[in-house]
Amino acid sequence: MTLAVRAEAEELMDADDLPADVYAAVVGDLAKVNTVTMASRPTLGFLARALGERRHVRLLDVGFGDGDMLRRIAGWASRRGITAELVGVDLNPRSEAAARAHPPATLPIRYVTGDYAAMDERWDVVISSLVAHHMSRAQLVAFLRYMEQHAALGWFVNDLHRHGFAYRGYPLLATLARWHPIVRHDGKLSIARSYRPAEWLPILADAGVTDARVFRAFPFRLCVERLR
Repeated sequence: MTLAVRAEAEELMDADDLPADVYAAVVGDLAKVNTVTMASRPTLGFLARALGERRHVRLLDVGFGDGDMLRRIAGWASRRGITAELVGVDLNPRSEAAARAHPPATLPIRYVTGDYAAMDERWDVVISSLVAHHMSRAQLVAFLRYMEQHAALGWFVNDLHRHGFAYRGYPLLATLARWHPIVRHDGKLSIARSYRPAEWLPILADAGVTDARVFRAFPFRLCVERLR
């Protein structure tokens, strides 16, 4: 597969008929991928910049999957004395069941099954992780417009970078880690479906966003940050 053009094939984990237990295993292993690749680091850095000295945050995570990012944010906020109201929304009903299976239930997280567009509320920040590459261009533009309208302090997209080294190296990492076969398959496809820095610029322009920052984060993450 050439990486010159973004791939558009569907990922196995997005299949409507995927059993709930298989889906839970897949997103559970994706959470392990996020741990190994330090996926939370750029998102937590964004939150520190967006909040400044504020000691309260109302946050929406779009496409929460296993809920691992929300759990990390809850721990980060607690250690800093920040009161957090954390809400995750995901179209896939299997995500809510998978996320709720993780203790403790006392974390300040509310999981919602549904469309983010129906969450017509004002948030301090809106974030997503490993979601942008699942969207078509039109869906991504609509998502950016939503965040622009509903995030008071800013928003953050944490996604993959379509890079040859990552594309070739991921299968070896996934095999050595013995991650789920779907995670092995979809991880490589996810890299091929992700965007490159220059490709973000016209998408942001179409969404009416003029002052977002597109940057790479080690290893092979591509992030888009909007601070107000």
